[in-house]
Amino acid sequence: MSGRIGIALASWAATLLASASLLPLVDRSVWLVQAAILLGLTAGAGAAARRVPLARPLTAAAQLITGVLLLTLLFAREEAFLWFLPTPDAVRELGTLIGNGVGDVGRFTSPAPLTDGIALLLVGGVLLVGLLVDTFAVTYRVAAPAGLPLLALYSVAAGLSDGGAGALWFALAGAGYLVLLLAESRDRLAQWGRVFGGPSRGGFAPRESVGTPTAPTRSGRRIGAVALGLALVVPLVLPSLGAGLLGGTGPGPGGGSGGGGTISAVNPLVSLQNSLNQPENREVLKYRTNAADTDDLYLRIVSLDEFDGTSWKPASRNVSEVPERLPPPPGLAAEVPFTEVSTNISAAGWYAQDWLPMPYPATRVEVPGDWRFEPVNRTLVGDGAQNTRGVQYSVDSLLVRPGAAQLSVADSAAAAPTLPDEFSSVPDSLPAVVERTARQVTRGADNDYERAVRLQDWFAQEGGFVYDTQVRAGSGSEAIARFLRDKEGFCIHFSFAMASMARTLGMPSRVAVGFTPGTAKSSGEMSVGLRDAHAWPELFFEGIGWIRFEPTPNRGSVPEYTRPDVPDSEVDDPEQPEESVSEAPSTRPSDNPDCPRAERALGECGSEEPDAGAAAGSGGPPWGTLLGTAGALLLLAAVVLGPLIWRRRVRGLRLTPAGGGAGPRGVPPLAAWQELTDTAWDHGIPPDEALTPRRAAVRLVELTDPGPEAAEAVHRLAGAVEQELYAPRPVPVAGLAEDVERFRAALHARASRRTRLRALLLPRSAIRVTWAASDRWERLRERGRSAAGRLPRPPRLPRFRGRDAQSG
Repeated sequence: MSGRIGIALASWAATLLASASLLPLVDRSVWLVQAAILLGLTAGAGAAARRVPLARPLTAAAQLITGVLLLTLLFAREEAFLWFLPTPDAVRELGTLIGNGVGDVGRFTSPAPLTDGIALLLVGGVLLVGLLVDTFAVTYRVAAPAGLPLLALYSVAAGLSDGGAGALWFALAGAGYLVLLLAESRDRLAQWGRVFGGPSRGGFAPRESVGTPTAPTRSGRRIGAVALGLALVVPLVLPSLGAGLLGGTGPGPGGGSGGGGTISAVNPLVSLQNSLNQPENREVLKYRTNAADTDDLYLRIVSLDEFDGTSWKPASRNVSEVPERLPPPPGLAAEVPFTEVSTNISAAGWYAQDWLPMPYPATRVEVPGDWRFEPVNRTLVGDGAQNTRGVQYSVDSLLVRPGAAQLSVADSAAAAPTLPDEFSSVPDSLPAVVERTARQVTRGADNDYERAVRLQDWFAQEGGFVYDTQVRAGSGSEAIARFLRDKEGFCIHFSFAMASMARTLGMPSRVAVGFTPGTAKSSGEMSVGLRDAHAWPELFFEGIGWIRFEPTPNRGSVPEYTRPDVPDSEVDDPEQPEESVSEAPSTRPSDNPDCPRAERALGECGSEEPDAGAAAGSGGPPWGTLLGTAGALLLLAAVVLGPLIWRRRVRGLRLTPAGGGAGPRGVPPLAAWQELTDTAWDHGIPPDEALTPRRAAVRLVELTDPGPEAAEAVHRLAGAVEQELYAPRPVPVAGLAEDVERFRAALHARASRRTRLRALLLPRSAIRVTWAASDRWERLRERGRSAAGRLPRPPRLPRFRGRDAQSG
């Protein structure tokens, strides 16, 4: 038994160590404590079932039932009966949580908030893996296959985490598996006998008398250390294996460590939709700026300029060292009013982005770390593993304020020969409805500027479009056509559709992805949250350059140069102090940082919704209540399964020579006969103790009709009982246990499903436990009376029946 306990503890530890690889996927680790407690309780249920003993499949089933009850207690206790017994409402609640968890996994980036759905997936998944490991290693005593569920657990963590799980988590998971193998091997070795270390002066001395580990133990440790070391080192040494399972994120979009490299075509659209659908508006960035008005201070991450008919994505281009002063923005003429502003930005410690968010167009960037500059789109991208996590940097940028008159005379199409082809190419797969709609909307416009404004206003105001972040994101041609038909979507759909339509009209365009300016704080800082993530189209005008438009309704701010009858805005004072934001706040109303701009514009922020992130913290009851209820659960399980457990235990004692105390004579006939009559009783035929064994056998055969072989077994057993009771020298009869099992199998085959289930779970013969307890209680009472000096009770008068009773 001690060997099984050691293996059970090793399997529990191995599962927890492998589960630790899931920690980076969520922002809180309380789920691991919950999983550890639930794993311990299910392991205890398995130990109790093996102690009975139950059959191996029944042991696994008992652990599975215990796990389901514990999960119900932890996640659906309000809908359950007595907090842990599943009801239809509890099952529906668990199903809803699982569906929500799957959706949350697809929506959120790592580390995701610990919602109730994600917590259920984590705890339930770890519990299932722990059950499989315990079943393989402890119940079936084969520890090697237990590595498969542990590997699956680590693989899930490696697949969902950014760049795969780290070497530390792999080492922990591998160490847990090696400990499990070592515990199982020591137990097997202990069953062979005592281990001797070698000859000594006095002969062979048991190694148990020495305080050092045994030779097999030392060898196992050495082999495990070598195997784990090879698993960690070989992928790093062999170039042909690349980064392997333990590699980090590898070369980032900047690729390489020199001054060159290229930007890979990574599509950030999924991350954008995830950010918009976050239940908690976590702060991504905060910044201070000396700009008087931050409405146009969009923080641009990357631009998507290549549209191949399937998706919008950043083109693959060469990158170089970040110059001290960035080159002038393309197409900007000297007569266009602008001012240079300074912005100090701090990224959150959890926010890891390969591109550096900056106002456009930036003219100077001071940022620590390894960053590369892509000159065409004027973006900075991390080299290798460099990202924005916790980075503090400063950016000088231009606030370009062209007037409507300047834009009206600017020729967008004239810039096409000087720009790369990807800014103006239209794929052949683009549906004709896109160009047809663009020409209908812009009919009567005199120039490209008017066409762009009409497209913007049609999407934002006049076209009847609805902003909805739950619409499936898509950037292909069919997605654009579907959006124009259904008129439902979010910023991705609006920006892609307007950029595509502008290209059909001959205007170079691209899509920028980043953040809107954010929300002003009382400290003078601006706070940018996940829900400020945004995408917007940029169009190129010769003499002005790339300028943004805002076709998405209720998001961001419409540029001043697209508003009708608005004179040219004044130029900001470049000497304005940095704290000017607090002294001259924006004219727009204060925003609630927990409410998206779309909802603010619709006036739907009057009541605060509960914080979805905080809801996960109340996913479990207090630990004292949890442990107490778990104890009550185990007690109730023992009561419910008590008759089954007792019946199997008694059967095993009666039908084994060691249990029956028969010694070399085999199974005692009286014990076998009692087991046979109790088996018939469990199937609905109560015993008649007034009959002789032979008459009782005839009665059982007549009532059950078990078939010739089983009937012969019953009569043979009855003959053995008569010999045991009346023969001066009983002759041992072999095969009595097999006769009982033969009769039991015949009853089981002929009984209905309900009768079989009743015989298994609620055997009628279990009433003997009550009788035995009553007899023991009577004996205890008699001893108590004797100890107190009471006189023994007078003997009871015999009870008479029939005519004797009447004559009395």
